Amino acid sequence: MSSSPLAVNHWSDAACARAFRSQHALPPYQELLGDTVAWLAPRPGERWLDLGCGSGQLSKALWQVSGGRLAEIVGLDCAAANARSYAHLRATLRPTPTLESLRFVAGDFSHGLAAWPDGRFDGIVSGLAVQYAESFDAAAGRWTSAAYDRVLAEVCRLLCPGGRFVFSVNVPEPAWGRVALRSLVESLRHRNPLRYLFKALSMYRYGGWLKREARKGRFHYLPLPTIIDKLTAAGFTGIEHRLSFAGQAFLIRGWKP
Repeated sequence: MSSSPLAVNHWSDAACARAFRSQHALPPYQELLGDTVAWLAPRPGERWLDLGCGSGQLSKALWQVSGGRLAEIVGLDCAAANARSYAHLRATLRPTPTLESLRFVAGDFSHGLAAWPDGRFDGIVSGLAVQYAESFDAAAGRWTSAAYDRVLAEVCRLLCPGGRFVFSVNVPEPAWGRVALRSLVESLRHRNPLRYLFKALSMYRYGGWLKREARKGRFHYLPLPTIIDKLTAAGFTGIEHRLSFAGQAFLIRGWKP
């Protein structure tokens, strides 16, 4: 992701990477994962892109829900280390995916979608990632929404007619404490409560940094009407939405006409 030379970037911190890689174990994320999967409805032979895929939880869900009948799932993420996660998925999923049917690509989605041709995918999914598309205008000395808007336009271009985009983004001023509190309550029932507690507190810590950066315009925790306007401008129709992630994320589905 592009950024101001003066900006602190915790995305490259090993501790931050671990915190977000392990978030799928927390109850709010499990809620969001379930809600997202319910809106995917993958069909046999389709091709899907998992944008900002992380360790591949949504890619895994796509493969499982489709019964392994998708033609292709591509996971795209800026952290090259996630290639190991995809190698692990291929080894553990049944039926076993081939290298062509489930693969990982390292790249910055803020700038790296132009390589694929128009209509390349039947569906695109993204979990709490699009909001971190970064663009810094050095001449003006400020963050802009140019990368965010470009990602939405590129996603629409990459979808075939009738394709759908299912994605989640955080609400404005997300209450990370609420996410952590719900996780802490669940930790009391967990077989390893201290590890569970550590994950929840790590998410809370980095959530504060994310919210501060969003206030500067670096990240994009936008009101729902603004998101819908941007999706419409990018070419999407039939836009649906609901709350998830302990009420701290919008889950949205839009269609390419």
